[in-house]
Amino acid sequence: MGAGQGTYTPEISQHELPLDSRSRQKRRVIWHELVVDGVSLAFNKGKANEYRALENATLRVRRGDFYCLLGPSGCGKSTVLNLIAGFTRADSGAVRMDQQLVVDAGTERVVVFQDASSALFPWLRAHQNVEFGLTVQGVSNANAAERAMNYLDLVGLKDHAYKFPYELSGGMKQRCQLARALVLEPEVLLMDEPFAALDAISKRIMQKELLRIWQRYRMTIVYITHDVNEAVLLGQKVAVMRRGPGSAVKEVFEIDQAYPRMLTDGAVSKILAKIEASLEEEVGASLYVG
Repeated sequence: MGAGQGTYTPEISQHELPLDSRSRQKRRVIWHELVVDGVSLAFNKGKANEYRALENATLRVRRGDFYCLLGPSGCGKSTVLNLIAGFTRADSGAVRMDQQLVVDAGTERVVVFQDASSALFPWLRAHQNVEFGLTVQGVSNANAAERAMNYLDLVGLKDHAYKFPYELSGGMKQRCQLARALVLEPEVLLMDEPFAALDAISKRIMQKELLRIWQRYRMTIVYITHDVNEAVLLGQKVAVMRRGPGSAVKEVFEIDQAYPRMLTDGAVSKILAKIEASLEEEVGASLYVG
């Protein structure tokens, strides 16, 4: 099932935006589509161990979409995320938001990593971790503190604002990292297997919380996962990547089922089976146990 193209601008009430969003929204350029356009990238180029990670890879993400990127290990998912984040430059092709080229990192595109323990500063309390990016931008201490508390409250961590990372559970650390990303009010939230290290119950809770926040603010999310079930439960679109080397997006599935979704629902299980079949072709084995 291929994804439909076109442009989309999410309907967001100005009264629903977080603190300072209304003024920031006016300053930013309105865009409709994030595009990775025919991108190729090789690591260790020209050396004996050169590896072609991506070959003419293309994907399109409409503004406000929840877009999941799925594929076997080593297929270049994180490389695509790094290109969108501006951490890596392509050998050829381009990454752009409409016609504006992405050439370096920017606060409109923020990454949430899998390992929250490494991402958080251990010497700072939770609220200080969330405030950090704002203070670097020159936001006053009082304003940064107020905004940090608002976002810690949004992710359900306000009562733990004065704890150090080592005092937080795995799920709490990930909530803190999410608040630190959201406080910058990014237009694109890039998530690299953010819940993979959590236990099953914490993972389900964090999936539900992420959907709640996305449905409220409708920022664009590009979400990397190895978990087919997770992709189907969360994504509006699920892109399956080919195995490397020379990977690219193989197929995009559009999921128009309402939230919350149940894997036992007939329509959901049908699209799940199609995505699994596509992924099985790349890994060369069945995904079923037994």
